[in-house]
Amino acid sequence: MQNRPGIITRFAPSPTGFLHIGGARTALFNYLFARKMGGQFKLRIEDTDRERSTTEAVDAILDGLRWLGLDWDGNAISQFAQADRHREVAQELIDQGKAFRCYCTPEEVEALRAEAFAQGRALRSPWRDGGTPPEDRRFTVRFRAPDSDVVLSDAVQGEVRWAAKEFDDLILLRADGNPTYNLAVVVDDHDMGVTHIIRGDDHLVNGGRQAQLYDALGWDRPVFAHIPLIHGPDGKKLSKRHGALGAEAYRDMGYLPEGLRNYLARLGWSHGDQELFSDSELVEAFSLDGLNKAPARLDFDKMAFVNHHHMRLADNDRLLTLLTARLEGQDGLVDGAVANARLTPAMDMLKERSKTLAEMEVQAYFLLRQRPFELDDAAAKHVVPETIERLARLRTVLAGLGDWTAEGIGEALKAFAESESVGFGKVGQPLRAVMTGGAPAPDMSLVLALLGRDETLARLDDQTRPA
Repeated sequence: MQNRPGIITRFAPSPTGFLHIGGARTALFNYLFARKMGGQFKLRIEDTDRERSTTEAVDAILDGLRWLGLDWDGNAISQFAQADRHREVAQELIDQGKAFRCYCTPEEVEALRAEAFAQGRALRSPWRDGGTPPEDRRFTVRFRAPDSDVVLSDAVQGEVRWAAKEFDDLILLRADGNPTYNLAVVVDDHDMGVTHIIRGDDHLVNGGRQAQLYDALGWDRPVFAHIPLIHGPDGKKLSKRHGALGAEAYRDMGYLPEGLRNYLARLGWSHGDQELFSDSELVEAFSLDGLNKAPARLDFDKMAFVNHHHMRLADNDRLLTLLTARLEGQDGLVDGAVANARLTPAMDMLKERSKTLAEMEVQAYFLLRQRPFELDDAAAKHVVPETIERLARLRTVLAGLGDWTAEGIGEALKAFAESESVGFGKVGQPLRAVMTGGAPAPDMSLVLALLGRDETLARLDDQTRPA
């Protein structure tokens, strides 16, 4: 596919809440296509619903996009700020006879709608052909729906056709003079130079309505690509019952932005059998041809698998910064230079054992516990008088060990078990208990190497010496 610098995509969320995971995927697809084509990815905040639109929601959306690494070109545009332009276009349509003032009261509209429904057609206003306006009655501005069928050539859905009778005389301006969604979207997309609109297929009918407006205004239609919505693991439409849905929730759950980008890209788009992508590979491979018609299902196991791949590739210093930020202020943990000294050499191990930063917190816990600490019930079962005496003897061996590496410690532990004439479990289980308190941890030789000689001996003393 040849790069076309004139390509412009956009993401246009309504600021009524956080950046929904479905919205994040829509933004990602628009971003990838723009970057692939050497074009621009723009952001518009559709804030015309003044009662539901909030500054906090706008900030949450912007923060979510920034965290995901979806940088947009230019400044974010407020749809509400363009209202005068929307009204100007509505007047142009009135002047051309393609829109009209409708003086029907809400009660009359309901009666007309019921009549039209009974006849198997959409509403047609009695004011579409003119008439003498009633005195002192407010009006809406409606689009004069054409009598021809509407055909939309969609990059995902193929050719979609609606009979003319299915589309009513769409309201363009409400009685208070404010523009409606479909008018505002068409005008904004045209004025922003948008060439491709990638969005959920819940907007497919809006695509048909908007195509009518483009044609009436004599403007070139953009390329529409309506993608199926994301479904939950149970195959039903994604909702709050399926779990955390905002981008910030996935950040708090410990996913990396590059992991979530990779996972979301494969949620409704495919490139052969490839599952794992770097950012550059995503941009290189993305195309509208790869978008799927069938709804994708959210799969948390697959999400964790993909994120683990990116955790393993991530820079250790970056992960250490993210991890320590999550651990900051937690009770019962060492911090500062001591924490960094223990975590830094452990990062490779932690990456292998953690699918998310939240799991990394759990895996790092044994390293950071402040002494002395209590053993959980399962660990305490292994610390009895017989094992305490054995651990005291082991302490003497470890105190004099010259090769304090995982390999050297492993050899020493094996030799000690042989000298005690017991299986390694008789040494390893109580040692694990007093070193970790029951927290998850890797092989004991690595545990001791990471804790260091002084901390290892101190933890042994805490559990083997009388209080």
